[in-house]
Amino acid sequence: MATVVQDTRALADVPSAAPAGTIVESAAGTTRRGLATFSSLRHRNYRYLWIGTLFMSAGQWVQQVTLGWLLYDLTGSSVLLGALNGLRALPFLVSGPIAGVVADRMDRRRLMLVAQSVLMVAALAMGGVVLGGDVGVWHLFMFTLVTGIAWSFNQPVRQTLVPSVVPKEDLANAIALNSAGFNLTKVVGPSLGGLLIASVGAGGNFLVQGVAYLGVLAMVYLMQVPPARSDARHASALANLKEGLAYVWSSPLVLALMLAALIPNIFAMPYQALMPVFQKDVLRAGPEVLGLMLAAPGVGAFLAMLFLASVADVFRYKGWLLLGGLVCLGISLIVFSQTTVLPLALVALAFVGGCQMLFMATTNTLLQLAVPDALRGRVMSIYMLDHGLAPAGALLAGTSTHFVGAPTTVAFMGIIVILLALAVGWRVPHLRSLA
Repeated sequence: MATVVQDTRALADVPSAAPAGTIVESAAGTTRRGLATFSSLRHRNYRYLWIGTLFMSAGQWVQQVTLGWLLYDLTGSSVLLGALNGLRALPFLVSGPIAGVVADRMDRRRLMLVAQSVLMVAALAMGGVVLGGDVGVWHLFMFTLVTGIAWSFNQPVRQTLVPSVVPKEDLANAIALNSAGFNLTKVVGPSLGGLLIASVGAGGNFLVQGVAYLGVLAMVYLMQVPPARSDARHASALANLKEGLAYVWSSPLVLALMLAALIPNIFAMPYQALMPVFQKDVLRAGPEVLGLMLAAPGVGAFLAMLFLASVADVFRYKGWLLLGGLVCLGISLIVFSQTTVLPLALVALAFVGGCQMLFMATTNTLLQLAVPDALRGRVMSIYMLDHGLAPAGALLAGTSTHFVGAPTTVAFMGIIVILLALAVGWRVPHLRSLA
C-alpha cells in the first residue's frame, strides 16, 4: 500500500524525497481541482528554478539571433548558417548521454552551477572578442560548440530538478509553467535580440547574455535541492550508462514515450526552416511578415501551457491528452500548408505551437512520473537525444521542398505525424489509460 506524506509546509519547498510509490498530498490531504495556474510557484525552490528559466531562455534566444546575424553579416553564406545550427544540436547526441550519467553521480545543483558558469564566461568572452573587432568565423563556431556542450549538460539536469522541488501533485503544473516561461521568452527574445543588435551592437548583445546567465546563477545558488537517491557512484560511468539504456529498453512505457517524442522533432519541427519559403512564395508577403510567422507558434505554445497549468488536474487520462496533442499537431500542419491567407496562416501556426507544446509537456510529465529518481538524469538525457536529430529532419524537409514544394512537404509531414500518433496509440494501449 502506498505511503501518504502530508505536506505541512504550504509555502516552502516540498521535495519529492519519498520512496518510489509514495503519494504526496497537500496539507489538506486532498488533490486540488479546478483552476490552479500558478500553484507550483508557492514552492520556494521551484520559484527560483522558474525565474532562472526566464533568464536562461531570454539569454538563449538573444544568443541565437545574434549568432545568426553576425555569421551572415561576416560571410553572407546560408550554408554556414545551417552548419552553425547543426553544430549547436550535435552535442546532445555526443555529450548528452554522458551528462545524464554525471547528473546521477554528482550533486545536481553543483552541476548546474558549473554548466551555467561556463555559459556566462563564454558569452562575456565572446562579447569581448566582438567588441575588440577581431572576430572571425572560427570564433563563432568554437563558441557554439562550447556552449552547445554546456547546454547538453545543463538541460537534462534542469529537467531532473523539477520533481525534486515540487510534490507529485504539482508536477504537471510545474512542467507546464516551465514551458510557458520558455515560450514567453521565445516570443519576446528574438525581437529583443534584434533591437539590441541595432542599439548596442552584436558585442553588447553577448554581454547582455552574460548578465542574463548571471541571473540564472544567482537563482541556482539560492536553491536548496535534496540529493539524488542514486547509488550510481558505486559503479563505473560506463556501467551507469548501460544501466540507463537497459532501463529505457526494458520499460515499454518509457520506450514508447521516447519514440513518440521523436515524431514531432523529425516530422513536424522542420516546418520552421521552411518559413521563409511560405512567406515569400506562398503568402507573397514582405519580410516583416516573417517575424509574425515565427512568433505565432510561440504565442500558441504560451497560451496552451497556461491552459495546461490551469487545468492539469482536470484531465483524468494524460495519455489521451498526449496522443490528442500529437494528432492535432498533424492537422494544424496540414491546415497551415494549404492556406494562402495570412491571418489563417498565423492562426494555424499558433495551433501548431500550442499542440506541439501540449504534447511535449504531457510527455515530459509522464516520463518524470514513471522514472525513478536514481535513473532520472540518464533517462532524461536519452530523452533529449531528439534535439540532436532535429537537423536531420530539417535536411529531409529541405530536400523534399526542392522537389515537390513547401506546401506539399508540410502537408505530408502532417499526415505522417497523424499516422505515427495513431500507430503509437494502437501499439501501446497502456499509454491511452495513463492518468
